Amino acid sequence: MRNLLRVVAFDLLAPLAAIAGLLLIGVFLGWPLWWVSVCSILCLLIVQAMAVNAVLWRRDGVTVGTDDDAAGLRLTTVGLATAALGAAVVVGYTGLTLPDERLNQDSAEVVRLASAVSEATATFSPQDPSASIDRAAELMAPEQAEAFRANFGKSTEDLARKNISAQAQTVSAGVEVLGPDAASVAVVLRSTQNAPGQQPRRAVLALRVALAKPDDRWLVVDVAPINAPAA
Repeated sequence: MRNLLRVVAFDLLAPLAAIAGLLLIGVFLGWPLWWVSVCSILCLLIVQAMAVNAVLWRRDGVTVGTDDDAAGLRLTTVGLATAALGAAVVVGYTGLTLPDERLNQDSAEVVRLASAVSEATATFSPQDPSASIDRAAELMAPEQAEAFRANFGKSTEDLARKNISAQAQTVSAGVEVLGPDAASVAVVLRSTQNAPGQQPRRAVLALRVALAKPDDRWLVVDVAPINAPAA
């Protein structure tokens, strides 16, 4: 019984586990041509070793698993099988899990930036006219930030002179397009504008925010209204 367990563990399961690990690596990599060659050679060597082991068993009645003098060889066999399975786990994690984690992180980051910039562009206080502009510009690429300040500077002066205030809050935001270095996010805002002597004016705004990732950091490059479709 003891010899049977050793045969199953060291002569069958260990080499089969090594082959399974090599095949899993190919699946995770998408079977590139170089791995097809490497995997074929390694699997052939393992099968040849199993065949030699079977011949020795028929001739001498002993195998790697049952040979008491081959402890080092058994350790090497188990080590190679473990290494193959471990490599498959690493390749699978880096090839499948990490991209999903990066995608989720990028999605959350672009939505956060788009919401913050959209709220800042639709928020205004006459006591501090440049506050919302500065908040939005900090999240933009340098060239777009300067253009944004120039475009909104005149309108903020007019709002401050009329003592008009505005407050916006994100209702919904969703990713339209997300790539490695570019993204587009649609943001829906609820805006409230207050003017002296008038009832508050409420409106729903829809903005499309374009973002880029030039230096491993997401930055806003454009904010534009989304035109409502014709009836």
